[in-house]
Amino acid sequence: MKAQNSKLKPQEKSQEHLRVIVSLLACALLSGCSSTPKVVKVLPHYMDHEGRVALDPSLYERDAYQAQLRAQPAQRSGLQFDIQWRAPDTGQLKLLVEMRGALSNRVTTARKELPLHTGGVRSRWSKTALSGDDYATFGELTAWRVSLWNGETLLGEQRSFLW
Repeated sequence: MKAQNSKLKPQEKSQEHLRVIVSLLACALLSGCSSTPKVVKVLPHYMDHEGRVALDPSLYERDAYQAQLRAQPAQRSGLQFDIQWRAPDTGQLKLLVEMRGALSNRVTTARKELPLHTGGVRSRWSKTALSGDDYATFGELTAWRVSLWNGETLLGEQRSFLW
């Protein structure tokens, strides 16, 4: 390639560089904007009594605060699920969050359904929470599953290890 490049005129070299850059950008954009419907990421977080999952916007601070809430259950008031998903902009989209928990030697379950109003090629984030009396009777989270639906058709899901 080096010997071939040395024979090119300066204008041809810049055109070749431009073609390489454009093709790399196209590959990067297409891989980041895949239209395959799926649940990309699920982040379950504990909420404090003020409804916060972190004291600062920093990821490090969020993780430190979540460790504190895990260690001190009296400071918790609920669970929040941050869900990254991707689906086409057609149909009746919804996210279904299913949870299994434990409260005083008893298995508990909870379910949250979240209607989605838009879809598209890019991924989006949605949130849902279990709080108040629902959280008080739920107990400690042991497993979860998040599924993405278009009407009655399952488009994708993510689940915790113990599901």
